[in-house]
Amino acid sequence: MDITYTILIPLIPLAVFLLLGIFSQKIKPAVSGYIGVAGLTTSLILSFYTAYQYFFVYGKVDGVYQAIVKKTVWMNFTDTLHIDMGVLIDPISIMMLIVVSIVSLMVHIYSRGYMKGDDGYTRFFAFLSLFSFSMYGLVLATNLFQIYIFWELVGVSSFLLIGYYYTKPSAVSAAKKAFIVTRFADLGFLVGILIIGYYTGTYDFGTLNAVNHETGTLFLDWAPTSFMGLSVITWALLLIFIGGAGKSAMFPLHIWLPDAMEGPTPVSALIHAATMVVAGVYLVARLFPMFYFVEDGYALNIVAYVGAFSSLFAAIIAITQTDIKRVLAFSTMSQIGYMMLALGVSKYEGHEGVGYMASMFHLFTHAMFKALLFLGAGSVIHAVHSNYLKDMGSLRKYMPITNITFLIAALAISGFPLTSGFFSKDEILVAAFESNKLIYFSGVLVAGLTAFYMFRLYFGIFWGKDTQYKHAPHESPISMTFPLMVLALISLLGGFIPFSKYVTADRAGFEAHLNYPLAAVAVSVGLIGIALAWVFYKKENNLASKFSNAFGAFYKWTYNKFYIDEVYLFVTKKIIFNLIAAPIAKFDKKIVDATMEGIGNKTVVISNRIKGMQSGKVQDYAFSFIAGVVILAILFIYLWTN
Repeated sequence: MDITYTILIPLIPLAVFLLLGIFSQKIKPAVSGYIGVAGLTTSLILSFYTAYQYFFVYGKVDGVYQAIVKKTVWMNFTDTLHIDMGVLIDPISIMMLIVVSIVSLMVHIYSRGYMKGDDGYTRFFAFLSLFSFSMYGLVLATNLFQIYIFWELVGVSSFLLIGYYYTKPSAVSAAKKAFIVTRFADLGFLVGILIIGYYTGTYDFGTLNAVNHETGTLFLDWAPTSFMGLSVITWALLLIFIGGAGKSAMFPLHIWLPDAMEGPTPVSALIHAATMVVAGVYLVARLFPMFYFVEDGYALNIVAYVGAFSSLFAAIIAITQTDIKRVLAFSTMSQIGYMMLALGVSKYEGHEGVGYMASMFHLFTHAMFKALLFLGAGSVIHAVHSNYLKDMGSLRKYMPITNITFLIAALAISGFPLTSGFFSKDEILVAAFESNKLIYFSGVLVAGLTAFYMFRLYFGIFWGKDTQYKHAPHESPISMTFPLMVLALISLLGGFIPFSKYVTADRAGFEAHLNYPLAAVAVSVGLIGIALAWVFYKKENNLASKFSNAFGAFYKWTYNKFYIDEVYLFVTKKIIFNLIAAPIAKFDKKIVDATMEGIGNKTVVISNRIKGMQSGKVQDYAFSFIAGVVILAILFIYLWTN
């Protein structure tokens, strides 16, 4: 089957970026919005066509979905080691195409209303298209180096969009912070890629992930070189996971995510809710056979525990935040931790791979309802011109569509029965229960905390105190509410997709069934969280203040995000800058530079003193010549006579 046309999916946003970027001063703002929407609509149609063709026409052979590759050699190192550029079509790349296309298109449509009147309107749509191109290239990559190239392009796009308000110091600082933190993580990713290339002789995903089902191992064989008790391939996978943890804001590389909310709200929905931050999850899923089979899944266990801790850590912080976008940012970190722990506890074949399937399922459902939450928050901010809960309340009276759609998203992320989040979360908890009880109980606790902080947010915005606004808020225009309604519909119905038939670790599919006892536990915990939020926040009262005061220092630590940012600042400023960099700089200036400058200065002094010898005057040269002859004659006569 010819899949050459799929290259158009990323190339169309690239063409839009170049068009809007080069002619930004000539294209009218309204026209640039239509061009951006038209480009993403075309990519969305092609993505859905590809998904239909793959899943229902030609993708399945003998009961297993095949990986279809179209590529060409870009750089050749040896007979086996080369970097290709191409397109890889398989269940998870198709799923990511759909996610990126839907969310990106909704953000484009939404931005036409949200960014209306902004001076950089055309530039904004150019950056959105660049980001979409980068994400498409990342999910279609056929090998580690190709994915790394687009991984870095995604980082550049994120930097440009977070720092979109480049005259605002906090936005510039946030953009730099995101870029620097993820660069450190990406260094680990790059080193891991180089190690794998050196020891396996290939970067190709198909070769690296090829499984021998008869022996239950990978086909690829490499020298069992070890370092500090682990094979070098395990170290390479851990380094690659560091790159994924940085992009997906896992602890302790999460510090950039809350600050990234300084970008326009549509950026938060596109990058920090649905697409860019799940790139780390996608990376682990893409290399899942390696993570699972190499050294009995040692690296995969690390993924599970990092994901579980990050999920709980972020959920606790989200309870205390008052900036609605930062609540959603920590919620994103928590939910991505859920996806990571699901991958970490998964097996490979059949129903035992439910964790892998659940992770991808939750990636899909979370993308929809988290994008909806961010766009709903943007609609609220657009109406009240504030990000803080203290400035909100009773907005359901003024913004009925935003109210209903936000409620649907809050129910979905809380795992309310029959919403999309209910189905995907249930499968994650089933996988955790079957593999690791500690991680399971952590996941259940996170489910309750999620329901509590999401309805704290919902009641604080749309119910709570009867706020008197100077200017009565009003519902957002149709360009902003239409994406809300589309995403709300998917958030309600997306859970009914038989995901286990299409996206599994071994690509064979299986029949998933609802585990009623575990589902009852998760739903009960979620309902308790919602009930507590109802008591604390539905009507104005001082219960929340009493409880926060009762927790004392712990509440303060939680509100200040456990001072992780301050720890980073202390390490960088006090230790690295003052104790390490400053003495080195002093040595460089006082010793190295001073030595070189001293040599140069002495050379100049000596040259000044002897430059008269090269005056260019004939009489001076004649005088020197005669004087020299006389001196030599006297010297020889003296030596001869004595």
